[in-house]
Amino acid sequence: MHTWPPGGTQASLAQWLAWQEALHPQKIDLSLERIRCVAERMALLSAPYPIITVAGTNGKGSTVALLDAIYRAAGWRVGLYTSPHLLRYNERVRLNGIPVSDAQLCEAFIAINTARQEISLSYFEFATLAALWIFQRAGLDVVVLEVGLGGRLDAVNLLDADVAVLTTVALDHEHFLGRGREAIGREKAGIFRPLRPVVCGEADPPASVLAWADALKAPLYLRQRDFHAQPLADGRWIFHGPQGERGPLPRPALRGTFQYANAAASVMAVELLQARLPVGAAALAQGLAQVTLAGRFERLRGDPEVIIDVAHNPQAAEALAGLLREYPGRGRTLAVMAMMADKDIDGVLHALHPFMDAWYLGDLTLERALPAQQFAQYLGAAGVTDIYCHNTLLKAYQQALSDARPADRIVVTGSFYTVAEILAAAPDGARQTPIQT
Repeated sequence: MHTWPPGGTQASLAQWLAWQEALHPQKIDLSLERIRCVAERMALLSAPYPIITVAGTNGKGSTVALLDAIYRAAGWRVGLYTSPHLLRYNERVRLNGIPVSDAQLCEAFIAINTARQEISLSYFEFATLAALWIFQRAGLDVVVLEVGLGGRLDAVNLLDADVAVLTTVALDHEHFLGRGREAIGREKAGIFRPLRPVVCGEADPPASVLAWADALKAPLYLRQRDFHAQPLADGRWIFHGPQGERGPLPRPALRGTFQYANAAASVMAVELLQARLPVGAAALAQGLAQVTLAGRFERLRGDPEVIIDVAHNPQAAEALAGLLREYPGRGRTLAVMAMMADKDIDGVLHALHPFMDAWYLGDLTLERALPAQQFAQYLGAAGVTDIYCHNTLLKAYQQALSDARPADRIVVTGSFYTVAEILAAAPDGARQTPIQT
């Protein structure tokens, strides 16, 4: 028998979310049986629009943002589901680029809670069902779904992707996905479907990925083999694919040379759906030029320069390090960091510590968070000496602001939670688009 949050059907979004967090015994429960049963009751398993599902260790956020921007530029009505959010839960579910309202989410939660009856659902499962319920009623042309964790047992894998995109496979969440790239790759390849195309944005994926696509007879489009990006001297690029060339195209508005790979994978996916969702040259160029993505090398207005980036694993840290090299500062670089204890701390520090002159560490009020004093021990073992620890992240950030000289810059990184806490404290109007050249 279902229960209701405080306030019942009149509950606010905040009440719904607090209740959901306490409802299911496991915060992360990788299985599809329970959510599939509820989705069947709600008639959510068949979609009236093409679906692109995006999985991968890193690059997922950039790829779904690129696909969303390209299709909206072409005039198609787009539903986008991502996770986690930075400041507002509503960011997870967007219709034509606009986060849905509290009222839309609460209405979806009422429908889910009525349908689930005796079935317990996790916080993420509620979110996924709410997105699918809202999308079905929005008259959309295409939906882009970002996998939260893994692929095979992730809630978004309820629906069959018309095109599956796998960005990269690196070591992360091994306690859930298995040890090593082969095991992780097989889990992420779980979004593939028989006879339906797969776009692989990594040029050298694990053998398990290739084997699973072959077993499903899923047409596989591999970057550097079947498609690739050819950067030009002026920053523009040419897409080379099975159907020929597209371009020259504008440099993706998301910063970093690695974004050419994400853009190429996105264009390949668009090409595969071109018969159903045509995208012309002008729309493709507009989408690439106008795409934005919060929390990825994003600069806050004001002095000193503050850059925020959600890098939380070694591969993402290496990408951030590349951006710090590509866009050097005029003075020192001060790191403000907090990370989750279950991440590869050593791997992240190995990538970042050559670029940081001082470290400001703060505690987060999360069970998974690594205490600042323990974080300092990792830094000490890496030979770092200029370390400042605080019992809150905000205090660490405030000290970094106070210590920064006019030419210095501050980099806030380590997790989505780290970035979200600093953004929540930033003055109104402080945010701007990701750094441009």
